[in-house]
Amino acid sequence: MKNRVLVTGGAGFIGSHLCERLLNEGNEVICMDNYFTGSKENVVHLMDNPFFELIRHDVTHPYFVEVDQIYNLACPASPVHYQYNSIKTIKTSVMGAINMLGLAKRIKARILQASTSEVYGDPLVHPQTEDYWGNVNPIGIRSCYDEGKRCAESLFVNYHQQNNVDIRIIRIFNTYGPRMNPNDGRVVSNFIVQALKGEDITIFGDGKQTRSFQFVDDLVEGMIRMMNNDDFTGPVNVGNPNEFTMLELAQNVIDLTNSKSKLVYLPLPADDPLQRQPDITLAKEKLNNWQPQVQLKEGLKHTIAYFDELLKKGYE
Repeated sequence: MKNRVLVTGGAGFIGSHLCERLLNEGNEVICMDNYFTGSKENVVHLMDNPFFELIRHDVTHPYFVEVDQIYNLACPASPVHYQYNSIKTIKTSVMGAINMLGLAKRIKARILQASTSEVYGDPLVHPQTEDYWGNVNPIGIRSCYDEGKRCAESLFVNYHQQNNVDIRIIRIFNTYGPRMNPNDGRVVSNFIVQALKGEDITIFGDGKQTRSFQFVDDLVEGMIRMMNNDDFTGPVNVGNPNEFTMLELAQNVIDLTNSKSKLVYLPLPADDPLQRQPDITLAKEKLNNWQPQVQLKEGLKHTIAYFDELLKKGYE
């Protein structure tokens, strides 16, 4: 075996892809999830692998295990889910980080924190580089997630400086792909489900706000390269620097689904960033020239095929 690896949030959208890749590379994987947004459906195809272990556990409570590496992904990542119980969201980011850092300290494991581009808030610098401190509303509707992740980064750095814990921090930009939760309210899953059902596609604001969309396989590649980099703690942006407006995304989805959906416009939610684009210069330099390989149309085709199957199975 290569490594014993703990993945918190391992039954989630991104975590399940990571578990699959780690198993394919010959690692032993312990997948921990409390199934708030994760699902056994996402990892059921891995259950027959003797080197895969699935644990129902909440990261806000201590957990004891012997592993070589820890990927800390546990936290609801879409506004619909993280605003459902904002106190629990902060506890997941902060207590989860404390518990996993304590575990890493005791067993001398390397630990990677899945942070987020949300630490930049509604950015005044464009594109965003890792040395930008961000523009976050600490008492806004999104703050439970944004500030939870910012605090987790601070905890990671302090555990590294004070206790010599072997840390890695990545800042994940908008990611999409198969196994996204269809109810998560994110723009890619929203648009695809609406288009496949022939419903109106809801655009918030004027649709000119931008995002940079990264396919999940590219993210997993970046995460693994970061974990296995021996002399760089981060933080590092992992995202696709190609920027699209919401209107461009909607048109791509309509074209690829041959949908008759019409666009309808709704007010922009509070604190919703108007632009978001990663500067990935550091990732290219430190992660063996990592850069996204899957462009938007190709990734959307895979994602649409996944949601099409889900709808045919009777998902509502």
